[in-house]
Formats: sequence, C-alpha cells, structure tokens
Amino acid sequence: MLDDALKSEIQAAYRRVVEQLSLTPRYGQRLMMAEIARTLGGISMDSDGKRQNDTHVCVLEAGTGTGKTLAYLLAALPIAKAQGKRLIVSTATIALQEQVLNQDLPMLAKESGLSFRYSLAKGRGRYVCVARLDQATGGAEPNPAMSLFEQDLAAGNSEFEALATRMVDAYGKGEWQGDRDSWPESIDAQSWRRLTVDHRQCTNRRCGHFAACAFFRARRDLEEADVIVANHDLVLADLSLGGGAILPEPEEAIFIFDEGHHLPDKALSHFAHRFAVHACLGWLKTLKNSLTELNQALAAQTTVARLLATLPDTLQALEPLLGDVFQTGYQLAGRPDGLHDDETFQQVRFEGGKAPDGLREQATQLVKVFANLARTLESISDILRESLDPDKQTGLAREQAEAWLPLVALVHGRADEAHALWVAFSKVDPPKSPPSARWISLSRVNGEPDIEFSASPVSAAETLAKTLWGRCHGAVVTSATLTALGRFERLQERAGLASRYRYQALPSPFDYANAVLSVPQSAADPGNRDVHEQAIVEFVAALGKDEATLVLFSSRAQLRAVEKALPERVKQRVLAQDALPKRELLERHREAVDVGKGSIIFGLASFAEGIDLPGAYLTHVIITRLPFAVPDDPVGATLAEWIESQGGNAFMQISVPDASIKLVQACGRLIRKENDRGRITLLDRRVLTRRYGKALLDALPPFRREIAG
Repeated sequence: MLDDALKSEIQAAYRRVVEQLSLTPRYGQRLMMAEIARTLGGISMDSDGKRQNDTHVCVLEAGTGTGKTLAYLLAALPIAKAQGKRLIVSTATIALQEQVLNQDLPMLAKESGLSFRYSLAKGRGRYVCVARLDQATGGAEPNPAMSLFEQDLAAGNSEFEALATRMVDAYGKGEWQGDRDSWPESIDAQSWRRLTVDHRQCTNRRCGHFAACAFFRARRDLEEADVIVANHDLVLADLSLGGGAILPEPEEAIFIFDEGHHLPDKALSHFAHRFAVHACLGWLKTLKNSLTELNQALAAQTTVARLLATLPDTLQALEPLLGDVFQTGYQLAGRPDGLHDDETFQQVRFEGGKAPDGLREQATQLVKVFANLARTLESISDILRESLDPDKQTGLAREQAEAWLPLVALVHGRADEAHALWVAFSKVDPPKSPPSARWISLSRVNGEPDIEFSASPVSAAETLAKTLWGRCHGAVVTSATLTALGRFERLQERAGLASRYRYQALPSPFDYANAVLSVPQSAADPGNRDVHEQAIVEFVAALGKDEATLVLFSSRAQLRAVEKALPERVKQRVLAQDALPKRELLERHREAVDVGKGSIIFGLASFAEGIDLPGAYLTHVIITRLPFAVPDDPVGATLAEWIESQGGNAFMQISVPDASIKLVQACGRLIRKENDRGRITLLDRRVLTRRYGKALLDALPPFRREIAG
C-alpha cells in the first residue's frame, strides 16, 4: 500500500497544479492517478531494492480530455523517487514527445512543488561522432577503411566538408549540442552516416575524443535525470541490446508507455530480420577489396594475421551460396528468368511460415558460413578495441587500430544480421506455437534484379513478456484506445501482458451526446466498388458550403477517384493528403475555417489518428469504409493462417477487434474538447448487414444515433 506521506505529497502536488493553472479537476484524471499510485505504490522490494511481487503493471485506457500526461507524471514521479528508481516516459510520436519535454515537464517543475530533473534520451545514431567530425575537417589522418567503403563520398566533396566545418565551429562554441535533430539545416542521410557511428563502431572510453563526445555528454545528463523522455523505438532497441545500454537497466526503472497501443507493432519490427542479396554482395566486395590493406596495416599482430588469413576462403565459400539462394528465390516465385521489364516488385509469402526444404537446406549452409565470418570479424574488432587502450599491449599501433575499426565493426554488424536472418529461415517452428512469418521480395536495384529474404515473429508477446514486463520495476501502459470491442484481451495477446496486471477503462469527461453518429440510407456496401464510390461522391457533393469536414478513406486509389469525380465547386474546397505536407494542409484548413469558408480534408489511415482539430475546425467526420486491414501483410496473413489451422476464426479474433480500435480512433477526431460537437457519418452499410456490425457500433462512445433502416 502507498504510505500516507507519499499519498499526501501526490495530492498536494495535484492541488497546487490545479490551483496555479486554474484547471477543472477531472474525475477520470483523479481515478487514473489513484490506479497508478495503487499499482506502483504497492510494489514490494527486498533489501537489495529488487521487486518482489508481480502486480507491478497497470493498463489504463484514458480518452482524449482525461489529462493523462499530468496524471501519470504526478502519480508516478514521487513514487519512483521514493523507491530509488528512474521514470522513463516513452511515446510513439515526436509530437507527444515534444509536448512532454517542452510543455508538461517544465510546467510541472514550475507549478507542482516537486523537485526533479529531466532529460531527453536519443540513440547513438542521432549524435555526431567527434572523431569522425575531426577526420572530415582534416584534423586527423584520413581513414583508409572508410574511404574504401564510401568511395562515392571520398575527399573532395566540398559541400560535405563545408557542412563538417560549420559543425565543428558550432560544437566548439557550444552553440550546438551535437545531435542531428537540433542542427538548423536538413542533413542528407548519406552525409550523416559519415558523421556518426553505431554501438559496434564506437570505442567508448578508449576514444581520444571521449571527453568531448556528444553522445556521452548526453548520457551523463541522463544519469542525473529523475525523468527520462524517450520513444518506443529507443526503449525496444535498448532492450534488444540487453537493457541498460542507453537507458537505465529495466530493473531500475518505472516505464510509462503513452500511446501504448503502438508498442506491439513497434516491437514486431524490431524483432524482424531482413537480408538483401544485392546489398550483401556490396559489403562483401568492400571487405574483399580491403583485405590487402587490412593485412598491410594489421598483420603485424599475429592473432589478427591468423584471423585475416581465414577470410579469403570464407568469402569464396559465400559467393556461390548466395548465387544459389538467389536463383532458388526466383524459382520459388515462379520467375526463373527474372521480373519482366515492366515489373518492379513481387512478394511471395511461404504458407504457414514454412520455408521449402531446399531453401531451408541452403539457409543452414549460409548460417555456418556467416557464423564463421561474424566470429572472425568480432575477434578482430575486439583486438582493435584493446589496441586503443594505452594500458594494453596488443602489438598494434593505436593509429592503425583506430583507422580500421570502423570498417571491421561495420561488416561485423552486417554479418551478424545476415546470420540472424538465415537462422530464422533454417529452423523449424515448434508444432504448437505460432510460426514465424517468412517471405521473399523480388525487386530491381539500379535496374539489376535483387531479392530480399524476410522473417518475423507473428507476435511480440513472448519477447515483451520476458524482456520488458518480467524485468521492469514497474510500468504504466496508457492510450485513448487500448480496448478492442470494449475488452483488453487483444492487447494482452499482442503485448504479452499478464491477466494478473491491473486494467481499467477510465470514464471520459466528454458529453458524447453532443455528437451524432449517422449511417444514412445512402451508405453502400464497399463490395460493389462503383456503387460505393458513387455514394461517397454524392454525399460529399451535398455537404454544406461552410462545413469543416474530414473524409477518411481506406485506399489512395479511391480517394483520388472520388476527388476526380467531384463537381468543380466542391473540388475547390478539398485538401487531399499527399498534395501538400501534412502540417501545411492542416494550416490551410484552419485558415479557411477562420474566414468562414468550408474546407474538406481527404485523408488516409494516418489522418484517423493524431489529427487535432478542436471546435469549429472539425464538425463532421465521414468514414467511407470500415477500417479492416488489407490482408496482404505477410506477418498478419501468417498469424491468421495459424489461427485458422488451430480451429479459430481469424476474422473475428483479429480483423474485427483491430477494426474496432481503428474505428474508435477515427471517431475520436471529432470530440477533442468538452464543448466540441458535430456529426460522424459512416458510409459503409456492412455495419448494419453483417453480424460483426453491432459489436463495432456497441464499442463506440455513446453518441446520439441516426441509423437508417
């Protein structure tokens, strides 16, 4: 139980913020704080400060207007400090991350009476490497390895050199902190790659520029912070490195996952593997072409010389294996002679996630060769790193080790990634567990045929349960949409959340009777595309001239077809996604509304979430079609296939719950503040004619309804 002193501290901080900012206390907000305090405050610890109980996670659905950011910060921060843990606030979008960092935390520090420090966490790749910057401006000897690897960006690129010079000047004067995001100009990806490193290439404390390192300066700020603002990708990347590589160890942290409904999909992408033959041949060629220089520079060290001597045979063994697997992939796709001249892409998914026996045998051979290559490169990398330490006598000069470590570390990383993909293709999935999805993608790279092999788990549940929920000291998962069809089961299945955790859907402060949910007589079944399209055209054409409307489409083709078919007088009011950058499109919409003109936004799925147009800026949301996912995603298709094989109904277990979440999100664009009002029109008649329709409607907020028979 939460002790009285801590409870009083949280309550006093909340009262101060409400009074100072003249806020209206909200029941849902207070309830959210109580649930978080009950969960986190109830964590019992042993004498070493380790968590003893397993009810340390709460999952809270809190709709727009709850004030959830203030609630979770005020409730969790005092508890985290009292328990000697750090609070990590993780978001899915840059917009929310910036809001927490630049608005919510400064406000809380000023008004709440709580004393705390906060900092933003970014991955190593967002920071400039000072050693690379020094090299780019001629402050160090040219790196022979990198000039070989990036011949197209060799010395003489005046624009790059000028950029590096400006960066050195700004960093030296303290006018720039060394992160890509705060540099005032856009930096192309190719140039930035020359100025940053990954965790394998970084030499940490052995680097001569360690004291001035932008990344480690930022790390020192993190070490002093009570609250760390991050994003889901960084948290997952840190966990994939074992935890504690960038962020605090999970055991020493309490996590807040805002926009938590994105976490399962983000996790899936982190645990997937890909291998493109064309790209692999590129870095293998670079390594092969570098062998003479590598031997000249490093063979004085006997162990390195022995390791380098094994590489020619390994590389020679790889070339025919890659040629064979390339041909096998095209044969399995039914294209032994390659794609036709007018084709650029083809994807082939293996049924049940099972790779054909011949391909699996080839994968097993590739696993062995890439394992040898990765081990060899890792051993060389380790020796090169040791050679940077003045206290270690390895027989290699520091200058040589420093020059060649970037290339060796880079290809070591590529070999590791290749090894992981072929392991995924060679193994057989356990008979009663969901399989991995496996597929191939045929394409063209600079006119040449290429093939990419991909493998992904169909669920991140097991990995998240083990690496995150099982390890973290405590966690809060929150979002406006966590339930599907009014239940948490779908999220539990996808995110690996145990049933023993605390779950609650908090009441909304909004009066949803201010909005009307309409299914008009003209709503059509999308199965008849022409009739459905015409129904949309006629409905949009009949909108009032001064309406502020958002029309949500499920396909870009239909969006364009409807826009083209509209009368010119209506078309003039349409702002279509892709025609303008998102920010500019929304600004033009607001400007039109401000001067009393109507404006109609045509948007796709990304406009159904995260668009904030309160009050008069949006009074009508039109949903053209129920948001069922297109069944062409290899991961989703493999999962559905497995569910069906187990006697389940994939449509009812996956498609309908996921559509329910997306439909709630789409409807949520309308009511953003307590006094908002308007209309939601659904132009898909299936909501009335199919058996799942009632469940989808029942899961929506209690809008007033106008449903045509």
